[in-house]
Amino acid sequence: MLADSHCHLNYPGLVEHQQTVLERARARGVTAMLNIATRESEWDAVLATAEREADVWATVGIHPNEADAHPHVDTAKLVARAAHPRVVGIGESGLDYHYDHSGPEQQQASFRAHIAACRKTGLPLIVHTRDAEADTIAILRDEMDRGAYPGVIHCFTASRDFADKALELGLYISISGIVTFKNAKEIQDTARIIPADRLLIETDAPFLAPVPHRGKPGEPGFVADTLAFLAQLRGEAPEALAERTATNFHTLFGKTRG
Repeated sequence: MLADSHCHLNYPGLVEHQQTVLERARARGVTAMLNIATRESEWDAVLATAEREADVWATVGIHPNEADAHPHVDTAKLVARAAHPRVVGIGESGLDYHYDHSGPEQQQASFRAHIAACRKTGLPLIVHTRDAEADTIAILRDEMDRGAYPGVIHCFTASRDFADKALELGLYISISGIVTFKNAKEIQDTARIIPADRLLIETDAPFLAPVPHRGKPGEPGFVADTLAFLAQLRGEAPEALAERTATNFHTLFGKTRG
């Protein structure tokens, strides 16, 4: 019982042999996969995969690096597409100051539009943050003061302080294959202390393949390797952690239980 809370099944590297990738994931015990959208042109394909595969669900959203190219994707458009029964989350959205693909102001406006869509739909927010901890947490906190919404910090690579603040806001934290990397000591230290009922795991496939698959395109099936490493890191039984994180997935993304 494993849930990959964040993957990109329609990205190059996976889409060319998507059915085989799904079969390999199922063979490793993966029972749920969330296929994430990052630009409007992907929405139809991401939804089509979720419509075809009973264990795959979809999101609608605009990645912060795509914000400048999508000023027309507002809260109303997100809410309308999120009415689809296979859409279970909003995002990924957030702030990425590492690259200069979109300006900070448009990223922040898009981020707030996504959060407003979460409030209107009740669906959780999938948060991307890179080199933007202070602004990300400030917006998350400001918007939470305007009205509560559920969400998850995806592919956690931030500081322990950021994790503490996200947890205080009631958000989940998702750990990716990065935690298996030798130089990821700070992430490993944070992963040890995330409360069991707020922890998710993901692959971000086709990116960030964990040890022992470094150098290969990531796949949802590799979530089993991240889970095994994380269980050892936390001193927990792999079966129990797998069940706990899968339960957390279906709790946060409540539409998956319908």
